[in-house]
Amino acid sequence: MDLDAFTELLTPRGQRALAEAGELTGADPVAAATKLRRSYDAALTSAALTQAALRERAKAKFGADAALMYFTPHGLEQSTRAEVAAHRANRLLALHRETTGAADPPRVADACCGVGGDLLALARAGCAVDAVDTDPLTVAVARANAEALGLADLVTVTVADAAGVRPEDYDVLFADPARRSGKGRTFDPMAYSPPWPVVLDLVSRSSLACLKVAPGIPYEFIPEGAQAEWVSYKGEVKEATLWTGGGGGRRATLLPGGHTLTATGAVAPVGRPGRYVYEPDGAAVRAHLVGEVAELVGGRLLDPMIAYITADDPAETPWATRYEIEDVLPFSLKKLRAALRARDIGNVTVKKRGSAVDIERLRTDLRLNGRNSAVVILTRVGDRPLALICHPLSPA
Repeated sequence: MDLDAFTELLTPRGQRALAEAGELTGADPVAAATKLRRSYDAALTSAALTQAALRERAKAKFGADAALMYFTPHGLEQSTRAEVAAHRANRLLALHRETTGAADPPRVADACCGVGGDLLALARAGCAVDAVDTDPLTVAVARANAEALGLADLVTVTVADAAGVRPEDYDVLFADPARRSGKGRTFDPMAYSPPWPVVLDLVSRSSLACLKVAPGIPYEFIPEGAQAEWVSYKGEVKEATLWTGGGGGRRATLLPGGHTLTATGAVAPVGRPGRYVYEPDGAAVRAHLVGEVAELVGGRLLDPMIAYITADDPAETPWATRYEIEDVLPFSLKKLRAALRARDIGNVTVKKRGSAVDIERLRTDLRLNGRNSAVVILTRVGDRPLALICHPLSPA
C-alpha cells in the first residue's frame, strides 16, 4: 500500500471499499479480490483488503479501536498494545506532576511516532502531542488515526527527522525508535532508527524523557541515572521503557493488574529443593528482581545464576507461577521417561532455564501415552543437570 492508495482509502469511495473488504475478512483471498474488483480498481481493492486484514490482526492490541484505525504492516508490528500505552501515558503524567508540580497535562514531543499507538494514548490522557516520523505514509496513517478516534485537536503529525526535534521546547520527550533494519528485526540499539546516539542526544536536551526499547536491551545502553522499567502483559514481557529525569533504578510492572516491583537490593539465599518451585514473571527476571521475588515468597534459589525459586511453604504472589514438586531427578532421558510413565503421564509441559536440552526433541523422545499431566522443569545446580517433576500450574 502506497501513500496514494491510502489517501484514496480515506475518501467516501475508499471508505465504501474498506467497509466491503471488512465484510469479506476470512474469505478466500482470491474470491474477495475478485468481488471487490467488480466495483473498484486494483490499487484500491488491494489497499482495502490489506487494511481490513490489518484491522483484524490489530484487535489483539487495540481492541474495539482497531475497527476505526489504520495500519501499515511494520507499524502494527511495532505498535504498543493499548493497555501498555495507557499505563505509560498515565505514568508519564504522574512523573510530570511529581517533578514539576504542574497540574496541567504536559506538552509532549513524540520523536518517532509510527502509526500513532502511543500518541493516541498520550492524547487520551490529555497531553498535547507534536509528533514526527520520516515516512510520509506512516505520518498519514497516524493523522488518520488521531482523526478517527476524535483526538486530532490534541495531535499534530509532521514528516520530519527525529534529529530535528527540539525536546527543550517541550515538557516531555517520547521516543520509540524503529527496531527493524533491511534484514528484519534488530536487537542492537546502534541499528535503531534513529540510531542510539541520536536518541541519547535528544534525551540529554529534555527535562523528562520516556524511551520505548526492546525488552532485551543490554544494560550498558541504559543511560546513567535512568530508571529502566520492564512491562509484562498477562505473563508475557512486552517491552522495556527507560525514564530519565525522574530518578533511577529498576522496576517491573505487571498488566493488566498494575502490580509494580522495584529494586531493594534483596539477595536470595541458595538452598536445596523444597516442596514448591516458583517461576518468576519475565519482567522481574529482566529487571534483575529475582531476589525481591524470592523475598516475597520466603524462598531460595536452586542455583545462584538461574531464576528458579524454591520454598517449603506456599505463598501467594502475582510475581511468580507456583508448582508443587513431586520428584527431583538427575537429568537423563531414561530416568525421566521411567518416572513419568510410572505416574501414567501422557501430557507434559516442559520448561527450562540453564539447560541445553532441545524441548521439542525431548517431547518426541519421551514417547508418553498416559492419562495424567505434569510439568517438567529442566535446570541445573552448578554443573549438575536436574529434572523437576511437578504438578501442573497451581494458583499463585
